[in-house]
Amino acid sequence: MQKSWSGSFSPGSPVSLVKSLGILRRGQGDPTIRLSETEAWLAFATPEGPATLHISKPLRHGPADFQTWGSGGPWAIERAPLLLGADDDWSDFDEQACSGAFPEIVVRTRAEHPDLVLPKTGRIFEHAIGAILEQRVTGIEANYAWRWLVRKLGHPAPGPAPDGLRIFPSAQELAQLQRWDWQAARVEGKRAETIRKFVQASGALNWWADKPLNESRPTAKAPGTLEAAMGSVHGIGPWTIAETLQRSHGSADHISVGDFHLADFVGQVLTGRRITDQQMLQLMAPYAPHRQRVVRLLGLSGQKKQSFGPRYAPLDHRQR
Repeated sequence: MQKSWSGSFSPGSPVSLVKSLGILRRGQGDPTIRLSETEAWLAFATPEGPATLHISKPLRHGPADFQTWGSGGPWAIERAPLLLGADDDWSDFDEQACSGAFPEIVVRTRAEHPDLVLPKTGRIFEHAIGAILEQRVTGIEANYAWRWLVRKLGHPAPGPAPDGLRIFPSAQELAQLQRWDWQAARVEGKRAETIRKFVQASGALNWWADKPLNESRPTAKAPGTLEAAMGSVHGIGPWTIAETLQRSHGSADHISVGDFHLADFVGQVLTGRRITDQQMLQLMAPYAPHRQRVVRLLGLSGQKKQSFGPRYAPLDHRQR
């Protein structure tokens, strides 16, 4: 039996595993995570090695129990409470909501879903790669590529994990992929090249993994912030940065500018019409530093974006 580490955490308010940790799942068939209302299994790499994390909690409000396995187990158990909102403070948002600072639909949805928290993983690499895979393609294509990489190059989760639970491959393993491998994963040359460049920079970017977002790196040569460092990689823009920091740092303010659907959705819910990214930024500006909280709550509001025209058809890059 492999050695394990255990712990517990009592959130100050109810926490839904599905609503809160769902942002970490890349499609229903993601091999790195299993998720239900009462338990979660996550497998991931840490600076100390691979780890499997099991979270169990009552369906209603109550303490969550953690257990980890693998050489990265101590690292994972120490940071497990961050996944359930230990570092996610909604008090300022709630005070502003009471004073009428947010639209009625946001306030109502917050009251209906007080169990939403923004998880903080402390892991940059896998979230950035997942975001790059989603650049300018459908979720079907991106999720296929993610599963292909995990199943082809990933490693079985340590400990008594569910069958098929695996850890996303390392930067070194992705660096060895050839053009035909990317074609098999249905990843065209542009995204594959962006991943290669990000892999080369990933070692330097890991310095920020456990640092606050506003902390600067104390060297004259390096870019001053994590956002600047990520943005210096060719092919990485505001959308990819936001998608990464929402997960790695639990950012409450980064919104995914450039998303195929987001501006239209936000515009329709808040104004009744479609808007551009720039108009969305103007519309959301008064809600800083809680813009991502607003977006997540709008997503839980039950509102849907109207569809116009044909669906965007997935592309098969294997023949390109």
